[in-house]
Amino acid sequence: MGFYFSAFEKRTPPAPLRHRKGIECVWQILSVTALVCGANYIRWRWMESLNYDALWYSVPLLLAETCAYVGTIFFTINLWKLQDYKRQQPPATINQCLEPSAQHGDDRPISVDLFIATYSEDVELVRLSIIDANKVTVPNAISYKIYVLDDGRRAEMRQVAEEEGVNYITRDQNTGFKAGNLRNGMELTDGDFIIICDADTRVFPSILCDTLGYFRDPDVAWVQTPQWFYDIPAGKPLPKKLQQRFGKGGYYLGKAVESCIGPITIGHDPFANDPQMFYDIILRRRNWANAAFCCGAASIHRREAVMQTALRRYHHDIEAEIDKYTDDIEHEEFKTSLRGAMLRQVANETELMPYKFHVSEDIYTSLMLHGDHERRWRSVMHPEVESKMLSPQDLLSWMIQRFKYAAGSVDILFHDRLFKRGNLNLSVPQKLMYGSTFISYMACIWNTIFLIAPMIYLFTGIPPLSVYSTPFYLHFIPFFLLSEVAFMFGTWGISAWDGKASYLGLFSMNLRAIDTVLRGEKIKFHVTPKERQQGNFLGLVKPQLAIVGVTLLALIAGGLQLYWGRIEDPSGFLINIFWCSLNIAAMIPMIRAALWQPEPSEEEMAVPEEISNVN
Repeated sequence: MGFYFSAFEKRTPPAPLRHRKGIECVWQILSVTALVCGANYIRWRWMESLNYDALWYSVPLLLAETCAYVGTIFFTINLWKLQDYKRQQPPATINQCLEPSAQHGDDRPISVDLFIATYSEDVELVRLSIIDANKVTVPNAISYKIYVLDDGRRAEMRQVAEEEGVNYITRDQNTGFKAGNLRNGMELTDGDFIIICDADTRVFPSILCDTLGYFRDPDVAWVQTPQWFYDIPAGKPLPKKLQQRFGKGGYYLGKAVESCIGPITIGHDPFANDPQMFYDIILRRRNWANAAFCCGAASIHRREAVMQTALRRYHHDIEAEIDKYTDDIEHEEFKTSLRGAMLRQVANETELMPYKFHVSEDIYTSLMLHGDHERRWRSVMHPEVESKMLSPQDLLSWMIQRFKYAAGSVDILFHDRLFKRGNLNLSVPQKLMYGSTFISYMACIWNTIFLIAPMIYLFTGIPPLSVYSTPFYLHFIPFFLLSEVAFMFGTWGISAWDGKASYLGLFSMNLRAIDTVLRGEKIKFHVTPKERQQGNFLGLVKPQLAIVGVTLLALIAGGLQLYWGRIEDPSGFLINIFWCSLNIAAMIPMIRAALWQPEPSEEEMAVPEEISNVN
């Protein structure tokens, strides 16, 4: 059976970025200098630059700048340094993974279970994941078993599992969705370690040999490996793309352009799916703070850690529920009697959840383990790619996935009892790292102000500052330039533009996620489609189209304002033109993604009809 991604099977993942101490040192010096300049700029903005004739405009923009500066502090801390864990040989027996006081008198080989969680994905797609799971190199003759966890209860999925010689587990209902599926799998298996895979996660033979060694540290609860999407469209060189449209003339025009500014690829990674920035830069640099959180697929978990923390959380939830009804009772004897009477009922009604029934169960479980009061569980972000998987291949699938990430994280921040005082025992560095994650989803609020602010100036001629003058340039330009150069060194080896564009371009979706959570609306557990959805999706980017359209009108209006002499300071006009240009450039990738269609050469293998009909 052919799939669209069959043409990409021979692709190999990129190597992890090499640690360059000199580059890291330059980054640290520049970032601190940039933050000092930024603090001076924010001080000047509050104390000397407010436009008191337009506080309705000046103050919101300054609040947005202040929040963005705080976000920059968090992000700088996140990227501060790289400190990978020491690699060790995989253990052979369970005692090599335990503290001396917990070791068994009768030692035994360790056991590993690999879970492939599936619901409605094509069974032949899951078969590919099973085939690759069967190719895993098993070190030291340990026990290794593969389980298909089928929440779709499909006879054909059971048949595929039997044909490939692996175990099949299902259940009568879908309580808890993926988290409930994993919990059911844990209840019916007994492996010391569990590899979590989605239906499209195809592990490499090296995954056990390369990752089990970390568990020689008895405090390591899980190891996350980078997710690598091997089906990202490669795009076409500019000359070939122009040749398709305009013949030989287009080809030579493309060559001429490339001779001036370097190679240009059109159509590469239209949805900014390449996760290397996230895994190789952001998450990997949280190792030093013990704050690399789990991302689900391609992660390896210590069963003891997951179950032990779940039991503690279970006990805590029971106590908290009983406290709600007994805290106000003053008579101690009656209070004690009532608590004892309530215990059995509340215990029966409370779920024991190894993986939280939540749309963002991965980060929730990470917080529970990192914040355990009785055990300092550790996490590892392993640098090498140990699996391959499929990326969203259309804007609808991409936005379903990103909305789940955003809404789930915001829901944890605002609604979950985890963040009530005393519920989590996180270190200061861990709080800062998780804070960086949550603040990134809140940034859509001030990003919206940044998108609107230059339009107001160009339409009305009213400046947000008291004046665009020499003091502004002396405070702003050093901060801006130093920040750009610093983060160039901080993300050395990876282009950061796609991340910046997504950060700004996703403002409307993240605003919708915040609105959904604050209104108390239930976040739906949509399965991210594993196949290309058909059509164009301009309806999904109406906010981005509106920003581009209104910004272009603002540029025209600003030009007329300048021509008529209503804008007294041409330098302010130039700054806002530059600002508007960056805003438009950040919106374009999402608009282009809505119109993107795969090149015919990428469809070497036809997509089966039964897959294309899946909704």
